Amino acid sequence: MARRKVREHDGKKLLARHMGLGIRCCQAKPDTDLGALPKENPWLLKDRLVVKPDMLFGKRGKSNLVLLDADYPRAEEFIKKHMNHEAEVSGVKGSLTHFIIEPFVPHKEEFYFSISTERDADVILFSAAGGMDIEANWDKVVRIEVPVGEKADKSAIERALDGKIPAERKAKAAEFFAKAHAVFSDLDMSLLEMNPFTFDSKGDPVPLDLRMELDDCADFKDSAKWGDLEFPEPFGRKPYPEERFVQDLDSKTGASLKLTILNPEGRIWTMVAGGGASVIYADTVVDLGFMKELANYGEYSGDPNEEETYQYAKTLLDLATRHPDPRGKVLIIGGGIANFTDVANTFKGIVRALREHREKLKKANVSIFVRRGGPNYQTGLKLMRELGGELGIPIEVYGPETSMTYVVPLAIKKLNG
Repeated sequence: MARRKVREHDGKKLLARHMGLGIRCCQAKPDTDLGALPKENPWLLKDRLVVKPDMLFGKRGKSNLVLLDADYPRAEEFIKKHMNHEAEVSGVKGSLTHFIIEPFVPHKEEFYFSISTERDADVILFSAAGGMDIEANWDKVVRIEVPVGEKADKSAIERALDGKIPAERKAKAAEFFAKAHAVFSDLDMSLLEMNPFTFDSKGDPVPLDLRMELDDCADFKDSAKWGDLEFPEPFGRKPYPEERFVQDLDSKTGASLKLTILNPEGRIWTMVAGGGASVIYADTVVDLGFMKELANYGEYSGDPNEEETYQYAKTLLDLATRHPDPRGKVLIIGGGIANFTDVANTFKGIVRALREHREKLKKANVSIFVRRGGPNYQTGLKLMRELGGELGIPIEVYGPETSMTYVVPLAIKKLNG
């Protein structure tokens, strides 16, 4: 599962559509015509407004980046002032490019509500002490577990809220939480957080601030429900062209191809088969004290064909050889024991890319360590063993007779000379 954050605007639109909520909000981007926006959203000229950056970071109020109780001319002025300007939040700097505009809801009460996934249950959290200081009041949080595959029970939620929320709010809160959980499950969310939410003049729950994360592995079945969603990069991070290229490859195949560059001048590069295996390899490198040398994180899985694997490997090798280091580098081509991925077929694409990069690999003094198992693995490993002699590049090859991460300490030992 890959947990992907969505913008608050998109999350609220998604909830409005699937929960039947009367949420109104609109978005301002660098190319938005602010003068024309009220024509599409007439309420902008009638209601008092709230404006916030919609950039996947929190603590916006504490960072003085929230405009409250404003008319539209003031909102427009605020957006123009901050659009494309650099901000620093929790030590991270980045440009503000997206803003959410919504009606201002006068309120005295601020509550906390979230749903998240754990191994055996979805967990609903609630507190009557929501808002900016929720962490300081964490002892007041109510925890309700909903076993995986089951629906949240409204009556059970009401009982859990006894004495934790004003009596006149309890029934509507419980109904809201149960409905939110149903949508949470249906849309394959991994996190839904409203901090704070309040109640409007009719007594209906209203999310003021919202965070949402979706499991992007569910895109194949949920794309129609999600609609035209964007999964933005984290605040302050600009994607590399190579990352975008792999994202494009990934979008055109039924396989999975992922690449994130952590340190382009790092000395430890990984080309790992399998999402779970990729995490284990990265964790092992970090556990051995070489986090700063870990150059990338990524994976290929789902039986990509030879051409797809070639394109993926070529992209990664271009990066790995771009900054030669006199101390040398290592490339770990790893993975577990595949269930259905043809190891030889995927290795053919990798071998093709390695042949093309022969001189660059030599110049960058790259040593290669291979560990793999699965269908046709003997043929794949033989290809790799023969390739080392052909290219004049040190390649150590291991199969399922070794543990999955056996090659990681070997690679690090090589780096240490």
